[in-house]
Amino acid sequence: MIKHKMEKKTISLSIFSLFILFLPLEYLTVVVEAQETPIPVKIGVVVDMDLYVGQMGISCISMALSDFYASHDYYKTRLVLHTRDSNRDVVAAAAAALDLIKNVEVQAIIGPLSSAQANFMINLGEKSQVPIITFSATSPSLSSIRSPYFIRAALDDSSQVGSIAAIIQAFGWREVVPIYVDNEFGEGIIPFLTDALEKVNARVPYRSVVPPLATDDQIVAELYKLMTMQTRVFVVHMLTHLGARLFAKAEKLGMMSGDYAWIITDGMTYELDSIEPSVMNSMTGVIGVQPFIPKTEEFDNFKSRYRKKIQRNDLNMFGLWAYDSAIALAMAVEKARVGVNSTFLRTNISRNSTDLERFGVSSTGKELIQALSNTSFRGISGDFKLVDGQLQSPPYEIVNIVGPGARVVGYWTKESGIVRDLNFTNANTSNYSTSKSNIGSIIWPGDKTSPPKGWVVPTNGKILKIGVPVKDGFSEFVHITWNPNNIPEAGGYCIDVFDTVMEALPYGVPYEYVPFATSDHKTAGSYDELAYQVYLGNFDAAVGDVTIVANRSQYVDFTLPYTESGVSMVVPIKDDKSKNAWAFLKPLTWQLWLTSFCSFVFVGFLIWVLEHRINEDFRGPFWHQVGMVFWFGFSTMVFAHKERVISNLARFVLIIWFLVVLILTQSYTASLTSMLTVQQLQPTVTDVTELIKNNEYIGYQMGSFVFGLLKNMNFNENRLLAFNSTEELDELFSKGSRNGGIAAAFDEIPYMKLFLAKYCSKYTMVGPTYKTDGFGFVFPIGSPLVPDVSRGILNVTESKKMIDIEKKWFGDRTKCPDSSTLFSSNSIGLESFWGLFLIVGIAAASALIIYAIKFLRENWHVVDRSGHELTIWSKMNDLLQRFKNRDLSSHTFKNMENRDRESVCGRDCMKRAAESSNEHDFQFSPSTFSVASPCTNGPPSPDFSSPDARNVDFEAMQQEIELVNPNQNEHLPSTC
Repeated sequence: MIKHKMEKKTISLSIFSLFILFLPLEYLTVVVEAQETPIPVKIGVVVDMDLYVGQMGISCISMALSDFYASHDYYKTRLVLHTRDSNRDVVAAAAAALDLIKNVEVQAIIGPLSSAQANFMINLGEKSQVPIITFSATSPSLSSIRSPYFIRAALDDSSQVGSIAAIIQAFGWREVVPIYVDNEFGEGIIPFLTDALEKVNARVPYRSVVPPLATDDQIVAELYKLMTMQTRVFVVHMLTHLGARLFAKAEKLGMMSGDYAWIITDGMTYELDSIEPSVMNSMTGVIGVQPFIPKTEEFDNFKSRYRKKIQRNDLNMFGLWAYDSAIALAMAVEKARVGVNSTFLRTNISRNSTDLERFGVSSTGKELIQALSNTSFRGISGDFKLVDGQLQSPPYEIVNIVGPGARVVGYWTKESGIVRDLNFTNANTSNYSTSKSNIGSIIWPGDKTSPPKGWVVPTNGKILKIGVPVKDGFSEFVHITWNPNNIPEAGGYCIDVFDTVMEALPYGVPYEYVPFATSDHKTAGSYDELAYQVYLGNFDAAVGDVTIVANRSQYVDFTLPYTESGVSMVVPIKDDKSKNAWAFLKPLTWQLWLTSFCSFVFVGFLIWVLEHRINEDFRGPFWHQVGMVFWFGFSTMVFAHKERVISNLARFVLIIWFLVVLILTQSYTASLTSMLTVQQLQPTVTDVTELIKNNEYIGYQMGSFVFGLLKNMNFNENRLLAFNSTEELDELFSKGSRNGGIAAAFDEIPYMKLFLAKYCSKYTMVGPTYKTDGFGFVFPIGSPLVPDVSRGILNVTESKKMIDIEKKWFGDRTKCPDSSTLFSSNSIGLESFWGLFLIVGIAAASALIIYAIKFLRENWHVVDRSGHELTIWSKMNDLLQRFKNRDLSSHTFKNMENRDRESVCGRDCMKRAAESSNEHDFQFSPSTFSVASPCTNGPPSPDFSSPDARNVDFEAMQQEIELVNPNQNEHLPSTC
C-alpha cells in the first residue's frame, strides 16, 4: 500500500518536473514569435474604381508592396491597404477620406486621382496630421495650398510648359490657343503656360474652355468658334476620355488638315495606349510631350509582369508613380517606426460638433511626413526625390503621333533646351537651343511634312481700320485716290512698306485703309490729330509719313522707324565764277604754305652748312652766300639748281627732300587744275543764325511738326511760309526771300532727299541735322501688334524688298550726283603732309648732328685749349673762323691744288720742289713752292725753308698771284 502510494507520488513528481522543464521553452517561443510578427500599418487608398487609372493604380500599389517586402523581409512593418471608391465625385472622395481617418484610423492615404478631389482631402490630412500622397493629381494650383502633409509623388503640370514653349518658339508660331477642361486640372496650368509663351514672344488671343461633362454638340460648337479665328496652333490640356472625343470631332470638321498644329500635354500623352485605334488615326500629326522614363531592366521586368497579371498593355506614367509612391511610403513607415502604439489622439469636442470635428490627430504623423520627405531611391519611373513635397522635373520627350502609336522625335531639358539625343554625362548648360533642326522629321496633320505657318485669314475675324492721312503734295510717300464708285484706294511708299511688313508676319491680320478725310475728300486734320484718333479708338492704327515725336508717344505707341531720321535745311547753290588773281594760293592752306616756305629755306641753309667748307659754289661774300641759301633751296622746287653737291650728307638730305617736293608740287598742280576747271558750286547760306539775323523767310511743309521746331529755334512766326509739294517749294526758292519766296527750307530728311532727287543741280542740304526718330506706324498703347510689326520692319528694311520699294517711288537716286560732290574741293592742308615733313626733319637733323660731331672732332684741340685768357666765346669765335675757311684736307681742294701746280710749272718743277722739300725736312704744301717759277719771267720765289714760313696763307698767296699776273698761264713757254 505504502509502495503503491510512493509510486503514485513519484509519477506525479515526474509529470510536474516535465511541466516545469518545458514551461520556459514554450514561453520563449511565444515571445520570439510575437517579436518576429510584422506590425500592420493601416494605409488608405482612395481612387475612382471605375476608371482604368484607378484600377491600374491599385494593381501597381499591390505589386509594389509585394515586390518590396519580398526583398525586404526583415522590415518590422507591413502596410495594410484599405481601399475606398471616390466614384468620380469630390464629395464621395472627401467622405471616403473622412471614413478612413475617423473610423479606420489610417496613418496615410494614397490618392485621390483628380486635383479637384485632392483639394478638400489635403485639408483633412492637415487637420488630422495624416499624409495625403497622390500619384495623379498634377494641377499646379494644389501647390498653393502649401500643406506640409500633402505629397505629390507625380510631376506638376507646370513642369511641362517649358517644353511646349520651346516647340512653339522652334517653329516660329506667334499665337497659340489653349484648349482645356473647365476644372481644377485644366485651369491650373494656364497661368504658367501663358507666362512661358510670353517669354518666347507668343501670345494667347483666346482661351477655349470645355466643360468636363461636355456633350458632342458643345464640343462641336467650340471647334466651330476656333475655325472662325486666324490662329491654327492649339495646346490641348484635358483628360484622355474628353480629349479623344475632341479630336474625333475635329477630324470630322476638317481641323486635322495641314493648316493646323496640335500639341497635347502629358496628361493625354501618358494614356495614348488606352485610346481607341480609330481615334488614334484621327490624331495623326499631333505633337505630344511626356516625361522621359529611363529604360532599365527593372522597368522592363515590371512592365512584363504587369501585362501578364492585368492582361493589358497600357501601363502608363501614373501606374509607375503609384508603384514608386507605395515603396516610398513603406520605407518611410519603417524609418518613422510607426507601430502598434500608433494611435489617434482625441481632442476636446463638444456635443454639437460634426463628424468632421470628431476625428483625432495621428500621434506619428509628424515623424512619418518627415521621413517621407527625406526618402529617396531609384524607382522604376526614375529618381524618386521630393523637393518641397513634389517630384522634380526630368527631361521631356517630344513625340509625334503617327498611325496607331507615337514615336520620339526629340527631347527637351531645362539646361539645353531642345536636343536630338539625351547626354547626361556632357550636358551643355551654357547653350539653350530652340532650333527645330534638333527635332526629327515630323508628320503633321494632313500627312504634311512641312510645318504649318500657324495662322490663316479668319472667316469672321475683326478687320482693322487703318487711318491714312490725306495730303496734296509729296504723294510719293502716301496718297489717297477715289475710284468712280467713290471707294478710296491708298498707295505710296509708306503703304507699300506696311503691306510688305504685314505679309511677313507669322500670322494673318485683316485690315483696310480708311482715309482721314472729310466728306469732300479734304484732309480732316493734322498728323497730331490723326494720332489722337488712334488713341480715341476711331482707328485701330495709322499708316503714313507720321513722324515719331515725343508728344505723340504720350498717347499712342509707335513701331520702329522705317526711314532715315532727322530734320535738315535745304538752300540754293550758286556757281562761284569769280576767278580772282590770287586763286593760285587756294590749293594750299596758309599753314601748308608757311610750312613749305620754312622748309625750303631750312633745306637751303642746311645744304650751305654742309657744303660751305668743301665746295667753292657755296663760298664768297656774305650776301652772295645768303642769296645762295635762298636760291638753292627754292630752285629744288623745279629741280633747276646748277650747283654741284659734294657732301654725302647733303646728298642724303636732298634725296629725301626731292621726294617731298615732287609729291607737294604734283598735289598742288592737281588741286589748282581742279579749282580752275571744275564748276565751283557753293551754298548760298550755311549757318542758321545768319538766317535768323537777316530775318529771312523760311519754308516748312504744311501740317508738319517742323513748324513748332522752327518756332523753338527763334524764327519769326511771320517769316515762315508753308509749302505742300516739291514743285511749290522750288517755286518759293526761285522767287527768293525778297520777292515773296524763301531763302531756306526745313523738313525731314526723306522729304528733302526726294526734293533734291528732282532738283539736284539747284539745291543742297547743309547745316546741322536736328534729331528725330523718322517715320513709324501708329498703334494704340499696349497693342500686341507693335513688337511683331517692329520685327517685321527690321526684316523688310534689311532685305532687297526695301530697295525695290524705294526705286518704285523715288526712282534711281544714283542718276543725280550728290550735291556735295559739286562743291569745290577743300584746300590741301598740313594734315595731309605732316608725315613727309617729319621724315625730312628727322633726316636733316641727323645730317646736321653728324656734321657737327665730325667738325668738333677735327677741331677738338681748339675746344681743349687751356689758358687764362681763353673763354668760351673766344673758343666759339675761333671755331667759327675755322668754319669759314676752306677744309684743305677735303679731296676737292687736293685735286684743285694738283691741277694748279701742273698748269704753272710743269711736272719737272713739281719734282724739284718735292726734292727740295725732302732736303729741308718739312712737309710739302702749296705754300712751299715759288710763286714765280724759273720757267716764268716773274720775280724769284721767296725762301720758305724756315719753320715760320709754313704758316704762310696759301689762299692769300693764290689771290696775290692772280692779281699780279692773272693771265700768266696764257704766256707760259711751250716747254713748260
